[in-house]
Amino acid sequence: MTKSHKPVVWFPFAAGGTVIAFCIPVIVVLTFLAALGHMPAGLSYERLHAFAANGVGKLVLFGVISLSLWSSAHRLRCTCYDFGLRADTLVATVLYVAAILGGIAAALFLLRI
Repeated sequence: MTKSHKPVVWFPFAAGGTVIAFCIPVIVVLTFLAALGHMPAGLSYERLHAFAANGVGKLVLFGVISLSLWSSAHRLRCTCYDFGLRADTLVATVLYVAAILGGIAAALFLLRI
């Protein structure tokens, strides 16, 4: 039986999909509350900056950002294939490289905080 490399791609995709499923609704609600002027005190700039400056906070933010990018890249790859773009190797390379570069950019930005 031949070994497949699919788990290497599917694990971050599944993890990113789970992160997106839990985080996006919260972000939408918080954005809506901020637009109405009812931002909770625990989400002030000072507290969020302190969270992002902490090592654990940086790791959490990096995980959320990079896994979301990877999941989105994989989902977009499948969508391109469904729409008839059959150059799968090129599409996969472009999208996964973009996700990796986005993760690196997020890591560099977080390290500067």
